[in-house]
Amino acid sequence: MSIDPELVRQVKELKMDFKDKPQPELLIRISNNNKDVNFEVETVTAEFTSLCPLNLFQPDYATISLKYKPDAWLVELKSLKFYFTSYRMCPVFHEDVPAMIMKDLIKLLTPREMEVTGYFTIRGGIKTTVKAEYHR
Repeated sequence: MSIDPELVRQVKELKMDFKDKPQPELLIRISNNNKDVNFEVETVTAEFTSLCPLNLFQPDYATISLKYKPDAWLVELKSLKFYFTSYRMCPVFHEDVPAMIMKDLIKLLTPREMEVTGYFTIRGGIKTTVKAEYHR
């Protein structure tokens, strides 16, 4: 299997600026060579950080779980990491994060199914888990 040189160039040139909004333009998709097979991809990061919109000096931390059943496209993992990191300076409520991530990834990948879950760390004695789902 050969790797598209354009894809290699795109991944090597990935650069992120810290902005106050997520950067879906960082996401790169790659061809699913097994689109005839119904399978699920699960990606988990325990290093997700965003900002509390009511206290911009208070970061929020979460584990984000992304599960999807691809059709023609997969998300390239380095670009996904950069995309998740782009939330670092973004003021956003916990309840919005999974839906925002899911919308950006659906637009990029057009998957068969997708589930994004945010497991946010305890703040003020409250642990929050938010799940967004999509079924085509």
